[in-house]
Amino acid sequence: MSAPLSRPAVSLRRYDGRQASDVHDFHQIVLGLDGSMEMAVDGNGARIDCSGAWIIPAGARHDYWAEGDNRQLVIDLPAASVAVPERYFERARAIVIDPRVTQAVADVARRAMLIGPPRAADRFAWQAAAHLCGALMHDTDDSVDAMRGLDFARIDRWMRLHLAEPLRIADLAAHCGFGMRRFHQLFNEAFGETPHRYLHRLRLDAALTLLADPRASLTAIALDVGFADQSAFTHAFSKRFGISPGQWRNGAA
Repeated sequence: MSAPLSRPAVSLRRYDGRQASDVHDFHQIVLGLDGSMEMAVDGNGARIDCSGAWIIPAGARHDYWAEGDNRQLVIDLPAASVAVPERYFERARAIVIDPRVTQAVADVARRAMLIGPPRAADRFAWQAAAHLCGALMHDTDDSVDAMRGLDFARIDRWMRLHLAEPLRIADLAAHCGFGMRRFHQLFNEAFGETPHRYLHRLRLDAALTLLADPRASLTAIALDVGFADQSAFTHAFSKRFGISPGQWRNGAA
């Protein structure tokens, strides 16, 4: 069992022909970059390359190996770190990713090789994990999940596209064809938290990407992700990440 994590980690890894096994208490996403690798979870195996990824839930034992030169981009996600619907990690599976996600993976991999001190690496991991998880959610088609009552991928995409707007639960529930009480129940089951709490984390995840652009003012970022003003944004950001948005941008401790 791997050591517990309190924040996301993003790393470049190579695998060899020797089969190895692992199990950990955080979710993991293995994204193909160069070459290919094999993985099996609960007896179900699949090979991934630059057009694929493995989604591995916390606690799932997985075996992996590779032949030939390869590189994978691995995201380790502790519970309640980056905003991703809980049901996304309900089962282990290999998925196909579209070219836009493949390009995002390559871009993050190039930046990962340039990261310097540990503090910068921590900030990079948060930003990269939020960015790639957002890209994966836009690429997710979980129509089968809709048969269970709630299409979590479609709702996640809708929320990401409306971060700057007030969240009207009644309108969202009606759009999905449910009453308020039933919608709240189904949302909590699929996402692991309330709609407002999930949207709050989505807004802060989006802010990490916007903070990387030095041309964007903190006030503009606050408004773009749905906060009433810079003060409210700074308070929420500092509570979650331990430093203010300005300190994050400037690389302060």
